[in-house]
Amino acid sequence: MSAPATENRRLLVRLVISAVAMFGFGFMLVPFYEKICEVTGINNLLKPDQVAENTQVDSSRWVTVQFDSNVHDLPWQFSPRQHSIRVHPGEMVHVDYEVTNTRDYPVAGQAVPSYGPQLAGQYFRKMDCFCFTQQTLAAGEQRVMPVVFVIDPALPADVTVITLSYTFFEIAGRRISGDGGGPPGST
Repeated sequence: MSAPATENRRLLVRLVISAVAMFGFGFMLVPFYEKICEVTGINNLLKPDQVAENTQVDSSRWVTVQFDSNVHDLPWQFSPRQHSIRVHPGEMVHVDYEVTNTRDYPVAGQAVPSYGPQLAGQYFRKMDCFCFTQQTLAAGEQRVMPVVFVIDPALPADVTVITLSYTFFEIAGRRISGDGGGPPGST
């Protein structure tokens, strides 16, 4: 055989060996990656028989959350469905408030939250709240509105009671379209 043919054959053998080695490396990469993640704790992959749990919950202590409701110059009926609840910091909680428009025309309102003690507001994380948007209620409409929250486990340990208070204010000058509603004499 000639020299160029021998060199071509050697190159072909090297390329085939490289291709097989790359295929083998790619094939072994997934189990290798899983083992590295298992050993180091990175990308904590859950096995099918494992149940995910919230490790942020501080089950060693309780916080009582009291719920309050007020209206300011707005003849709505507004109240929490429960007046207090005990929760662990880090635990996700869902509570409901009820509101009824007692007027004979639609009214728009906005709820403003406040916290007691005041420093508790920085540890109170709301995921969902009717206070995020304006609420428009038709004449006589009754609505159940949710609040979903978590109290940050970093809440100082000496805070054992938090009061969450909402005050509803009417959106002044807002005419509600539809039945021409609005306060009598409004334009």
